Amino acid sequence: MARAPAHTFRDLIVWQKAHEFVLALYRHTEHFPRSEIYGLTSQLRRASVSVPANITEGFVRRSKIEKARYLNIAQGSLEEVRYYLLLSNDLGYGDVRNLEARLEEVSKLLERYRTALLASGS
Repeated sequence: MARAPAHTFRDLIVWQKAHEFVLALYRHTEHFPRSEIYGLTSQLRRASVSVPANITEGFVRRSKIEKARYLNIAQGSLEEVRYYLLLSNDLGYGDVRNLEARLEEVSKLLERYRTALLASGS
């Protein structure tokens, strides 16, 4: 069954899942040591927020190439978050398995969205 076209970025499942990921990540980083507030906490939050922000910005771009560019930037930020989660896990800052599963879901949705966008006729 085909989905109705998105009217705003909020209609995009990939944006919804990315936003949920950011909220979960913010909750997770609340428990990081205070010494990380300007380090890993800040980096993780900045990179995670970049994902839905770039999906949002790409949504309003006119050409498929421009839209795809912003989705690529979002994917790059997601990969940056992937590393920071690995690092935070290795530093013992909490279990990241749930976040990694959410990240993987967003990554797959981003790739499918970009592929569908580039394959579309308009």
